[in-house]
Amino acid sequence: MAYTATRGELEGDVRDVLARWLPPRLVPETHSDFEISEFSAPDAGYSGKTVFFTASWSDIHGVRRRADLVLRMQASNHQLFVEPDAVRQAEVMHRLGRHPGVGTPDIVLIEPDPSVLGAPFYLMRRVHGRTPSDVPSWHKRGWTVELTESERETLCDNAIRALVAVHRIADESDLAYLRNGSGTTGGTALHRYLDRLREWYAWCRSDLVVGSDVLADALAELLDHAPETDAEVPVWGDARVGNMSFADDLSVAALFDWETATTGPPDIDLGWWLMFERYLCEALGFTRLPGVPDDDETVRRYVEFGGRPTGDITYYTMLAAFVLALITNRLALLLARDGLDEATARTYPTTAVELTRQYLADHIARRSTTS
Repeated sequence: MAYTATRGELEGDVRDVLARWLPPRLVPETHSDFEISEFSAPDAGYSGKTVFFTASWSDIHGVRRRADLVLRMQASNHQLFVEPDAVRQAEVMHRLGRHPGVGTPDIVLIEPDPSVLGAPFYLMRRVHGRTPSDVPSWHKRGWTVELTESERETLCDNAIRALVAVHRIADESDLAYLRNGSGTTGGTALHRYLDRLREWYAWCRSDLVVGSDVLADALAELLDHAPETDAEVPVWGDARVGNMSFADDLSVAALFDWETATTGPPDIDLGWWLMFERYLCEALGFTRLPGVPDDDETVRRYVEFGGRPTGDITYYTMLAAFVLALITNRLALLLARDGLDEATARTYPTTAVELTRQYLADHIARRSTTS
């Protein structure tokens, strides 16, 4: 989940510690003049502490080598999720990135010991590409607006194909890893997902800033009228173009942000995709740019490219909006704590709750006409 915001700074002498700790784990034994650059931060991101830097050294022949790296440290003072787990996220990327069409950053190392830098962390190679913006919305500003209609269509098609590739992964060991990290057992993948959602809601219910009544009603609808399906594929959990890096030819260079990866029906990701683009576009009063598909066309292309939805997408868009409302309610608290004015901070959950209200009404209406 990416938002432009000031995050907690890396504490203490992280850079100095890393400069001493990293060489034997990154470079050959025979090297000299190891250095790391100053840290820089990405424009967005709030679910973890992330910095960019370059490591450089001279090899045995005196040739200068370099590695552009990303340090991703598990957050401890601005927790969005119940149990943040940087180590698991890195392992998910390592596992899923081996499959065709699923590009993830190359994981350089994973360090679960919090004594090294103060929290578990991992290093990955930096992917050089362009990522559509959340704030301001890529539907309104940024490099995506400057593309031609045909180029935007290519971008969206490549993005949807990448999502289909994630859902095609059938390796049982990878599914087991995603499944076993969920913390719940028994029932279908969707039932396990909903069990975790109920626990998540209980964890953050007392801190809800906006829409507690709407969210209570939505949760009841989600639990009482869940589809009957035993479909189980890898679920990205934050599937959208804003979590993709695109190369110059608009191919997908990498997929980011796997904090909430799990298993379940592919509709969970598809519903999130549809909901989030509405959150960044129509919910803000914008109109889709030429070449960007609407909901129906997105689903059509997903199926055309090999995706296999299992049920009523209105349920899954409601599910997605509910999850986003929980996340953005928590986000509003953290943003206000970190200095953003409360009125601005509340706009994130207010928009998400309104989407939840709309999708809830749509699902109830659809259910009443088909019952």
